[in-house]
Parts: sequence; C-alpha cells; structure tokens
Amino acid sequence: MSRFRFPVGRLPDEALLSGLATGDPELAVTFVRRFQHTVFGVAIAVTGDPQLAEDIAQQTFERAWRHAQIYDARRGSVRTWLTAIAHNLAIDAVRSRQPEPVAPEDLESILGVVSDTPEQHALADEASSRLREAVAELPPEQGRALVMAGIYGMTAQQIADSEKIPLGTAKTRIRTAMGKLRSTLASPKRGDHVK
Repeated sequence: MSRFRFPVGRLPDEALLSGLATGDPELAVTFVRRFQHTVFGVAIAVTGDPQLAEDIAQQTFERAWRHAQIYDARRGSVRTWLTAIAHNLAIDAVRSRQPEPVAPEDLESILGVVSDTPEQHALADEASSRLREAVAELPPEQGRALVMAGIYGMTAQQIADSEKIPLGTAKTRIRTAMGKLRSTLASPKRGDHVK
C-alpha cells in the first residue's frame, strides 16, 4: 500500500526525480516505469542491439540516481535530460566496440572468393561483384590492408601491428590500394563499350 495519500503516478517528473535521489523505493519504481520505454527506445535506436540497449537503460537510471541533485529544470525537462544521458551512453558504447579481429591468413580466402557460378552471379549485385573482383586483383598485401581498414575498421597502426610492418608501410599499402581500386572502378568494365 502506498504511503502517499494520492497516486504517485500523477506526480510531476521533477518530484519523481527528487524521490529517486532520496532513495524512496516507490517513487524510484514509478520514475523508472514512466521513462523506461523512452530510455530503451533511445538506446536501441543508437545501438541496434537489444541486450546492449538494456544495459544502457540500466546505466542511464543509475546515472540519473547518482546525479539527480544536479538536474536543472531551466535547462530542459527531465525527459530531455534523461534521453541525453541515454544517448551519450549509447554513443560511448558504440564507439567502444572493437572490430572483430580476423587472422591475416583468413583474409586470403576471403579475398579469393569471387563468384563465378551463374547462380551466384544472379544473386550478387553487379557493383559488389565488380568491387570484389577489383579487390581480388590487388597485390595480396594491399588487398589485406584495404580489407582490414575498409571492412574491419582497423586503424593503420592496428594493421601495422597485425602485419608486423612499419606504420608508414601500412599507410602506403592502404593508400596505394585505394588509388588502384578507384582507377579500376572508374574505368569502363571490359566489354562495356561493346553494344
């Protein structure tokens, strides 16, 4: 039974936030229930990962509880303040995700896969097939560097460490591969000029 003489669900957002800050369990539960869908919605929109969004929602309410005393109603509503916290936490979580490492020897097989069967050609988009062919035509070390940077999001330093080469060499491989790829894709495909 509620300790209050009125339904706590009718309290303004600021009063519920104050109740959260004081550790009142009834007000805290009401606060979370009022904003849980909004906070989760922001987190899932940014991350696209339901599990991660749940973690971010929990962190958002923990942060709101710890910092409720610094909330300033003149700067925005409680909902705006809470969604800003959720958005910032979600952005931080997305940024902190590390690219999944792939062994360089596995990249050779990935680069070598160019579909030649009619069925695969029918399913593959022409542009992506042309791109894959162009990457496969690159010298292996340049193709690996390009895939590591462009697909796996690795930095030049991470590529240098992985390939055990100097940083400048990694940058040169990426830059040279990009230049060759650009030239290959900009030129008409063999047979395109014949109508």
